[in-house]
Amino acid sequence: MSALVVNLKKSDDPQDVVYLAVEAIASGKLVAFPTETVYGVAASALNVDAVERLFEVKGRDITKPFALAVKSLDDCLDYAPDMSPLARRLARRCWPGPVTLVLEINHPDSVIYRLPAAVQKLVVSQGCVGFRVPAHPVALNIMRLSAGPLALTSANRSGEPEATAGDQVVQQLGDGVDLVIDDGSCRFGQSSTVLKVGGNQYKILREGVVSEAAIQQMSVFHTLLVCTGNTCRSPMAELLLKQQLADKLSCSIEQLREHRIQVSSAGIAAMPSGRPSPQSVEVLKEKGLDLSSHSSQPVSDHLIRNADLVLTMTNGHRKALLQQWPELHGRTFVLREDQYDVSDPIGHGTDVYRACAEQIEQNLALWIDKILEQAKAE
Repeated sequence: MSALVVNLKKSDDPQDVVYLAVEAIASGKLVAFPTETVYGVAASALNVDAVERLFEVKGRDITKPFALAVKSLDDCLDYAPDMSPLARRLARRCWPGPVTLVLEINHPDSVIYRLPAAVQKLVVSQGCVGFRVPAHPVALNIMRLSAGPLALTSANRSGEPEATAGDQVVQQLGDGVDLVIDDGSCRFGQSSTVLKVGGNQYKILREGVVSEAAIQQMSVFHTLLVCTGNTCRSPMAELLLKQQLADKLSCSIEQLREHRIQVSSAGIAAMPSGRPSPQSVEVLKEKGLDLSSHSSQPVSDHLIRNADLVLTMTNGHRKALLQQWPELHGRTFVLREDQYDVSDPIGHGTDVYRACAEQIEQNLALWIDKILEQAKAE
């Protein structure tokens, strides 16, 4: 029997289509839907018959497991509780998006072991599972409303071209699936990039939408220094930390990215493109550092998403960040080891700025080894 085809562009309410798909998946049916890369076809990973049927329809080689579509990084952590810092970093920056992360599953608390044994055989290969969080609103909503993960694969017969439009899905799998959600052509029309991540190393198993160069950029360890206006304390801290890291690695500040390290600063009440305070420029000049080209920036969602370590100048800054971005718990700390504030030198003379810089520099030194340990990769 041919699949029911629903044209999303002609639907009065796309959410009704989502509900239809969720109901179909829950009842053990196979549903094809668009992602940002190519069309996928999914079955409930809690339903052995549905996953085995998906395997037959796909014509899949038993050595090639299905990926699990999950809702988010937090959801993935249920399956891989011991995800390495690098894997979490890449997941946070790539998801939702066109990257599949292949992770080792060996933690005794992994919920992968709660899936039916027959399903585990079709999603686990050599102790690893691929995880995907597609960046398409319909796909995301289907996953968010579904009970448990979805076994997901591209909506084509093995060995045939991947379907990048709804009509191509119907041509290849129309008699094998139950529902096809047609949203026209996919945004990228190319497969996701597949990365295997273990510890502080990654290997590209398949280069897709996201290039190797982009993956390298997203794998850097990002330290964010935060103060109020981003014109004195945090920019001084940024440049001082860069210099300390460069000294430790025997490289130039410009070469830090080659060591997968990025340092930036921002302010919780900063105006864009503000100039650094003259005293800050003068104090760092005494240390052979040029702060004159610094341009202030406010803390943003983008910075928060990409930050692996956030060091604040005061407890008040940390509290403000955590109120707005609760997910920063575990990544945000007060700079000073004794948990006291770095006092704001604004309105004071150069001597006060000099003392502030010295205090910042001394406390930054205590973070160097931690940053390098997190950033290292081979």
